[in-house]
Amino acid sequence: MRTTLILIRHGVTDWNARKKYCGYIDVPLNREGQKQARMLRKRLDRIPIDAIYSSDLKRAVKTAVIASGKTKITKIKGLREINFGVLEGLSHDQIMKKYPIPYTNWLKDPFKKHAIPQAENMSAFKKRIAKAIKAITASNRGKTIAVFCHGGTISVFFTSILKKKGFWRYVPKSTSVSIVEYNGNKPRIKLFNCTKHLR
Repeated sequence: MRTTLILIRHGVTDWNARKKYCGYIDVPLNREGQKQARMLRKRLDRIPIDAIYSSDLKRAVKTAVIASGKTKITKIKGLREINFGVLEGLSHDQIMKKYPIPYTNWLKDPFKKHAIPQAENMSAFKKRIAKAIKAITASNRGKTIAVFCHGGTISVFFTSILKKKGFWRYVPKSTSVSIVEYNGNKPRIKLFNCTKHLR
């Protein structure tokens, strides 16, 4: 029995465009993000999707509504982006002035226990995402499921499958499509970070 998981990063926000860290803070899509979601809909309309899930943050929910054309979307808090703590809303340059040492260490290896004040530990984030996705797939065996979430959410899930720690390498682009197929309980990556609908 094959289960297909379609993972979609939300459309762009003003904070994304300004390269500000955006985790738990509920920033909405901007006009460009809404346009990206409309372009994605043309692609998703050709795919028979059985169920739609989303992070409960506005940028993911709005992307899901526009791209799917549906309002019946199951919102799951566990799919949220990582909580960046004091880094939320700050750019790289601003952070380098306020928190240079912990930030530099964290960028080198976010899986190490570097103390970013008030931030979610990467290991805890990884467990949270694994739990949320496990619950989704367990409830939808043999189906095709669309999950609208965040760049970090997708990255930490893919690094878990690949058993790698290159977190930054696997952060996908806005409204990108990534696909994981399950044969039984074994996941296999079929597609990663595809944005052909934006061309």
